[in-house]
Amino acid sequence: MANIIEIIDLNKPELEIYFGIKDGPLKDEKCIFIAESDKVISYALDAGYEPVSMLMESRCVDTKAKSIIARCPEIPIFVGNRSLLASLTGFELTRGILCAMKRKPLSTIEELCQNARRVAVLESLADPSNIGALFRSAAALGMDAIILSGDCCDALYRKAVRVSMGTVFQIPWTRADKNIISALHALDFKLAALALTDKTISIEDPILRSQKKLALILGSEGFGLKKETIDTCDYTVKIPMSHGVDSLNVAAAGAVAFWELGRYS
Repeated sequence: MANIIEIIDLNKPELEIYFGIKDGPLKDEKCIFIAESDKVISYALDAGYEPVSMLMESRCVDTKAKSIIARCPEIPIFVGNRSLLASLTGFELTRGILCAMKRKPLSTIEELCQNARRVAVLESLADPSNIGALFRSAAALGMDAIILSGDCCDALYRKAVRVSMGTVFQIPWTRADKNIISALHALDFKLAALALTDKTISIEDPILRSQKKLALILGSEGFGLKKETIDTCDYTVKIPMSHGVDSLNVAAAGAVAFWELGRYS
């Protein structure tokens, strides 16, 4: 039987993990992240993430939240009207449902790439929308795994998860603070940096498609890849442009690269 709890006191300790999450960091200190919407929560449950509690508008209990509530009979389901929940979280729940879930331990690069042939590496990306969009494109367009540098935005940030449409739970990923390049080279990957140098080759170059194991490295929104990263890659790669355009948003560039090279894995 569902454990439905009508919110009366916003100071209830169990609600603390939802307080002021509009723009704040995830509750990482408690190994918790927040998933949003019934579809995304379902993907997380399918992937084996453990729910802690849910927060939702009362109208969702017998409608779009019904199936996920049935999957989580033991956890508290906190309910209230839209304005009450907005005062708690700091924003209106446009999708009506939040779920606090426990994180999983991250894999090592070696574990993650054991059977991978096409890997995306994201370096120093700060925007959760870009992280989410890259996860969605990577999952859809043939990449096997994603590695985030330690200074990337958290892939389980609420907005990143939402923009990814739950694919953050479908494609294997990890994050590493250092030695990503050397670890991938040790696993016999060739590394292709998306950057402009005097040695840059076109993304259409057959040598890229012929690689058995290839990692595509994408850099930060403002400055691109670090020079030391470019210098340690096997190739630097560009996407041919028209009309004098010099670059694409990193999420768009990633989608093009994944489509062009992911299907040759």
